[in-house]
Amino acid sequence: MDLPLNSLKARLSADDPTPHIGLFSSLADNYAGEMVAAAGFDWVVYDAEHAPNDIRSLLGQAQAASGYDIDVAVRPWTHDKELFKRILDVGFQTLLVPMVDTAAQAEAIVSWTRYPPAGGRGVASGRAARWGLVDNYFARANDQICVVAQIETVEGYNNIEAIAGVSGIDALFIGPSDLGASMGHLGNAGHPDVKAAVLDAIARVRAAGKPVGVYASNEDAAREFAAAGATLMLVGVDAYVLSKGLATLAARFGPN
Repeated sequence: MDLPLNSLKARLSADDPTPHIGLFSSLADNYAGEMVAAAGFDWVVYDAEHAPNDIRSLLGQAQAASGYDIDVAVRPWTHDKELFKRILDVGFQTLLVPMVDTAAQAEAIVSWTRYPPAGGRGVASGRAARWGLVDNYFARANDQICVVAQIETVEGYNNIEAIAGVSGIDALFIGPSDLGASMGHLGNAGHPDVKAAVLDAIARVRAAGKPVGVYASNEDAAREFAAAGATLMLVGVDAYVLSKGLATLAARFGPN
């Protein structure tokens, strides 16, 4: 049996300029996760930082998405070697790691996703290795792991070039909401200063030679960030889409 190839990593390595559009999935449910996978997005991030996902629910969503032409990733809830090992062992190959503030953090994160001697990932023949059926899995697995470092604080913003320079960091991803909060603009990711910082971050990552992504909460922002050079985009959260759709439907039939 052959090793599954990480098409998102290949795309990032080729520095494809076409925007890759995706969604955060936070409903922590196989049925909902499969619905997102079937919707036509280029990629989906199953969120375990701000959503009630655990390893078992992530596994179920990986299985649910496996029949669809979509790149899948996980956002873990913390920087932890053992957590990363378990996420990778159930078959995910891409991590969107939150709150990466320094190059030293980035180096540790990369190390935890690689088998020795390149890193310290623990050895197991789980779902990722198709329970030992993938030919030469341990010799080849490192090449398919994709790590995207999320920049969400002023410290991370100030250290962007150093983080981008870490070998094994495949891309950087800007989180405007948390960056805005770190800048003193909590709840106002559209503040002019935050927007300027996001655009500057995109330019600096591109100048450092790495692909860059960003969360865009509306279509105008997505188009502006794409024009600035962002090629990895997340444009919504499934829970918010559902919530707003339900509220809109309820309002149509509610009291006038």
